[in-house]
Amino acid sequence: MAPEPRSLQGKVVAITGGARGIGRATAAALRREGARVAIGDLDRELAERTASELGGDTLALELDVTDRESFAAFVDQVSERLGSLDVLVNNAGIMPLGRFADEDDATTRRIIDINVWGVIHGVKLALPGMQRRGAGHIVNIASTAGKTGVPGGATYAASKHAVVGLSEAVRAEVVDSGVDVSWVMPNFVNTELMRGTTQVRGVKLVEPEDVAAAIVAELRRPRHEVFVPRSVGVLTRLAAPLPRRWRDALGRALGVDKALAEPDAAARAAYEERAARSKPGLEPEAIESGAEAEKATSR
Repeated sequence: MAPEPRSLQGKVVAITGGARGIGRATAAALRREGARVAIGDLDRELAERTASELGGDTLALELDVTDRESFAAFVDQVSERLGSLDVLVNNAGIMPLGRFADEDDATTRRIIDINVWGVIHGVKLALPGMQRRGAGHIVNIASTAGKTGVPGGATYAASKHAVVGLSEAVRAEVVDSGVDVSWVMPNFVNTELMRGTTQVRGVKLVEPEDVAAAIVAELRRPRHEVFVPRSVGVLTRLAAPLPRRWRDALGRALGVDKALAEPDAAARAAYEERAARSKPGLEPEAIESGAEAEKATSR
C-alpha cells in the first residue's frame, strides 16, 4: 500500500531564482499548498514585487547564488524569519546560447558559477541543518539537457549534467538520514530562457506551472528523478540503448540539433543581455578590464 502523500502545510520553503519563470510558478503553487515561502533573487526589486503579488507572508530576499556568503545569509534569514528550512528548491540558472568554439570565457564561467556552483552552495548550506533534524528535501532543477547534449548549448548541457550527477550522488550519501534529494528535468519550458529557440517537432513547450506542479507532486510523494513531461523520460530511456548513429538520426529528424543552435538573435537579445549581467564582475568588459589591470601590475 502506497504511503500517504506528505502535507506541505506550514513547511518552510526557499526558492532560488524565485522572482520569475519556474521559480515564481513554484512559489505560487507551494503557497496554495499552505507552505511558507521565501524567494531569493539577484533582482531584489522584482523579488519584492513578486512576493507582494503572491501575498501572504511570502518573503523576498536578495540572493547571489554564486556567492557563498550571500547564500548563507539567505538561508539564515529564511530560518530566522520563517523557521527551520524544510525544503530548498535550487532553481536559479541561465542559458546563453551559441557555438562552443565562439563562447568567451566570461560566459562559460558565468554559466558554471550560477548553474553548478549555485546548486553546490545551496546543497552544502541546507544539508547540515536538515540532517541534524532528520528531515528535509532538496530539489535541484536540472533539465533534459542533463541527460543529453544539445548543439548550441554545450556549456549549459555540461552544467545540467553536473546537477544530475551531483544530485544522484548526494542522494545516495544521505538516503538513510531522513533527507530527500530530487532532480527535476523539464523539457523546453515557455519562459524567457527559451525565447527565440526553435521548437522540436512533436514536442510542446512545457509551461512553468507544469514544472511547479511536478515539484509539488515530488515533495508530496518523492520519486527523486523527475522528467517534465513524463513522456520525455520514457523517450529518453527508450533511446538510451540505441546505437549512437540512430540517436543522432532521430535527433535530426525531430530537429533537436537545431533547437538551440539556430536561435532568433533579435528575439533573444533582451534575455542574453540580462543573462550577461547576472553575475556581477563577470561581464566581458569586466574580465577585459581585470586582465588589463593584471598586465599593468605585472609589468
